Amino acid sequence: MTGAAPLCLTQGDPSGIGPDLALTLYASGVALPPFFVLADLELLRRRAALLGLDVAIAECAPEQAGAMFPRALPVVPLLHHARGVPGAPDPADAPATVEAIERAVEFLSAGRARAMVTNPIAKSVLYASGFAHPGHTEFLGQLAEAKFGETCRPVMMIWSRELAVVPATIHIPLSAVASALRENDLVEIGGIVAAALARDFGIVAPRLAFCGLNPHAGEDGAMGREDIDIVAPAVRKLVAQGIAATGPLPADTLFHAQARTSYDAVVGMYHDQVLIPAKTLAFDTGVNVTLGLPFIRTSPDHGTAFALAGTGRARTSSLAEAIFLADRMARRRA
Repeated sequence: MTGAAPLCLTQGDPSGIGPDLALTLYASGVALPPFFVLADLELLRRRAALLGLDVAIAECAPEQAGAMFPRALPVVPLLHHARGVPGAPDPADAPATVEAIERAVEFLSAGRARAMVTNPIAKSVLYASGFAHPGHTEFLGQLAEAKFGETCRPVMMIWSRELAVVPATIHIPLSAVASALRENDLVEIGGIVAAALARDFGIVAPRLAFCGLNPHAGEDGAMGREDIDIVAPAVRKLVAQGIAATGPLPADTLFHAQARTSYDAVVGMYHDQVLIPAKTLAFDTGVNVTLGLPFIRTSPDHGTAFALAGTGRARTSSLAEAIFLADRMARRRA
């Protein structure tokens, strides 16, 4: 895509595998769309030396990244420096992690980047430094509203070539799921997912399958009325809007190979209901995609893996898929 703005990759937690992944993937020689890394320049140089990687690393502005990419890893340096001791997360490094996310959104709003790919962060480390947001996704939603002036509802999708899933509730206790489900929320989530599949994935008439909350989708109310009173009405409203939605469907028969041919994405009622099959099918290649934002954001579908930082054993496959997917989505929007 000659002349297009590059992708922006954030460094993630400096003590995790984010720096390793950026360096190792670039050094691998895999043909990648041009990107720049928002990172502490010296941190990357220290980590490259530790990993024994002979990688040229060069400071640049976002606009210079495309021309620089074939000969050196382009880095837009952060104002905050990070110690980034592998495997030793430090709340003192939190300002650099937050700055990378904030500046990535700034570059997107100014047209200096066409999508952002975020390396993993550790929320507990950020919380210890006073971070006031529930998580990465919610923080991005607030930044989007501030920088783009648009009210948005971020929705998490875990995407792979085998399966795309969306949990309607995310990081809450299982005991709280039933009381957290709302018909209108499911309708809003379904609409956001269908619109994203059409715009960013090129699916002309997206098909959504909704899991039932209860075993066997409630057995006609014998095991709870949530599927009758909440999920089914939401599906009917989506159908009335012209969206090909079905459900509630029993989750235990929804993820085998033949069943997966009948839909483009599954909306589950809680985190593990859909993330377990997604990670079973594509543990190393899944991508976390945030839908409902005014910009494109993808991320590897794994954590900081502090125990692997600096060892050279971190796998780059999920980050590679996140970069390729961000590039494809950006091309569709362009």
